[in-house]
Amino acid sequence: MPARTKKVAREAVVDPSSSVSESEVETGADAIASDGSDSEGGSEDVSEDVSEEASGAESDEEVSDSLDSSAPRKRRRVSPEFDDDEEDLPKAPVSFSAPSRIRKAPAAGTTPIPSTGVTAPKKETIGQPTTVPLELNTTFESLHVRPWLVQSLSNMAIMRPTGIQKGCIPEILKGRDCIGGSRTGSGKTVAFAVPILQKWAEDPSAIYALVLTPTRELALQMYEQFKAISSPQTLKAVLITGGADMRAQAIALAERPHVVIATPGRLADHIRTSGEDTICGLRRVRFLVLDEADRLLAANGPGSMLPDVEQCLDVLPPSSERQTLLFTATVTPEVRALKEMPRRPGKPPVFVCEIDTEAMAIPPSLNQMHIQVPVTHREHYLHMFLLTEGNRDKPTIIFCNRTDTANYLHHLLHLLEHRVTSLHSKLPQRQRTDNLGRFRAAAARILVATDVAARGLDIPEVGLVINYDLPRDPDVYIHRVGRTARAGRKGDAVTFVGQRDVDLVLAIEERVGRQMVKWEEEGVNLETRVIRDALKVVGEKKREALLDIEEDREVGSKRKKGKVRLRADA
Repeated sequence: MPARTKKVAREAVVDPSSSVSESEVETGADAIASDGSDSEGGSEDVSEDVSEEASGAESDEEVSDSLDSSAPRKRRRVSPEFDDDEEDLPKAPVSFSAPSRIRKAPAAGTTPIPSTGVTAPKKETIGQPTTVPLELNTTFESLHVRPWLVQSLSNMAIMRPTGIQKGCIPEILKGRDCIGGSRTGSGKTVAFAVPILQKWAEDPSAIYALVLTPTRELALQMYEQFKAISSPQTLKAVLITGGADMRAQAIALAERPHVVIATPGRLADHIRTSGEDTICGLRRVRFLVLDEADRLLAANGPGSMLPDVEQCLDVLPPSSERQTLLFTATVTPEVRALKEMPRRPGKPPVFVCEIDTEAMAIPPSLNQMHIQVPVTHREHYLHMFLLTEGNRDKPTIIFCNRTDTANYLHHLLHLLEHRVTSLHSKLPQRQRTDNLGRFRAAAARILVATDVAARGLDIPEVGLVINYDLPRDPDVYIHRVGRTARAGRKGDAVTFVGQRDVDLVLAIEERVGRQMVKWEEEGVNLETRVIRDALKVVGEKKREALLDIEEDREVGSKRKKGKVRLRADA
C-alpha cells in the first residue's frame, strides 16, 4: 500500500498514538475521437474532475443549456480508429467486421452462487473472517433501531434490512469502527445513516458527523437521504461541494450543523481559507464516514483525492475520540489493509462486514450482454439499439470515458429526437443538478454520463446501462452497471465491444465471475436496421452535431476573452 495511503488510513481508523467546412468537421470528429487531452475543467474539488479526464481545460460556460430543452439526442464513441467520412456510407456496402466470440466458454461450475450471509471478523481478531448466518425475517426492530427511525424507513418503503444493514447497524450502535463492503444497490447509506442518526438523537450536538464522498452528485443524494430518514427530528445538515458559493457554505459551517456532507476538495478549501471560526466545529466530530472509500483512498493517478482527504483528517479529533466508518462496493487492498493495522489498547477491533464483494460483485438480477460493434459506426448502432422494441421505453444511462464524447453524444442524440440529458464535470454545477433532476423526474429518458455518475447514484427506475466506451478498470465497470438492478430489481447492462476490446471484456468477466452473453431480441437484426435506417440520417446529424459543438466553443471562447478584459479594466 502506498505510503501516503497508509498514513491517511492510520489517521482515519487508527489512533495516532498507536503509530465550419466539411474538412473542418471531419477534423473535429477526429479530435473528439482520439484526442486524449479533452479534460474535465477544474473547480474547488478538482480531484473529482480529474478522475474523469487527465487534465483540466475548457470553461463550464461553453455548454449550451438549450440542449436539455425538450428533444433528445445521441452519443458517440471515442476510439482512435474513428472515421468520420460519412459521404459514401449510403452508397457503398459497409463491412461490419467484429470478433467472432468475446471469450472462451467458462469451465463447468464457475457460475457464482449468490451469498446468503454476512462475512465478518471474529470478536477477538481482525484477521480471519467468518460467515455469520442471518435470519431471513430480521427486522429493524430486532437490530435495536428506535421506533421513530423504523417508521421513517417505512415511509421510504424500506421495510426490512439488507445484508449489509443487518451486519453493520448493531456493531456501529455498539460504538465500533466499521469497514462495510457490499455490492452496488445494497443499501450501504442506510447502514451507516441509521445508527448515526439514532446516536445523534440521544445526544444532539454539532458537528456530530462528517461524511466525505468523492462526487458532488453522490454528496447531494446522501444529503437528501439523511434529511429524509431524519424527517421526524430537526436535523441540521449542510452540503459542502464545489460549484456553490463558498461564502454561504462558510456561514453554514460556522452555524454548527449536526451533519456535514462534503466532497474532500471543497472541504479542504474551507480548511485552508475560511478560518477557525468556520471549521472549529469539525474538531468535535463524533463520526467520520468515508463513503466510496476505495476511491477516496486511491493513491495512484492525477485524480487522487488523498491530499484533500489528509487535510480534512488533520482537523478532526483523534480516532480514539470518534467512530470511523468506511463503506465501499469494491474492497481494494488499501481498504482491506486497514483491518490489520494495530489498535490502541482498550479500543475494540474494527468490525469488518463484507457481502458479495468477491464472489458476486454484481447483482444476480442483472443481465450482462455485449454487442459487437464496428468502431466506425458506434453512433449508428447506439441510435438503432435505443429504438428497439425492448429498449425504447427504458430509463437508460449511457457511460463513456471522456467528457467530449458525452457532450458529442448529447448533441447527436438530441438531434436524433431522443429525450436525453447529460452529466459530466465540464457542466456548471447548477446544470449538473438540473440535468440529473430531469432524468430522475423522467423528463429525459436517457442520461449520457461520464464516470462522475458511476458511483453511488441511486435511481431505482433505471432499467438499462450501456457502456458506449469500455472502462479500463473492471471495478469501474462494476460501479457503472450497478446503476441498474438495484435492491433486487431486474436490469440490463449492454457493453459495446470493438475488435480491440476483447482483452478488457475478459478482464471484466474474470473480475465479476460471470460471462457476458450476446445481446439478442426476437425479430431484431441490429446490423440490418443500421444499414437500412441509420447510415444516412445519423451521418447527417453527426455533422450537424459537430458544427453545433464548434459554435459552442467559439461562443465560450468569446465569453472568456470578455471576462479577461473586464478584469483588466477593473
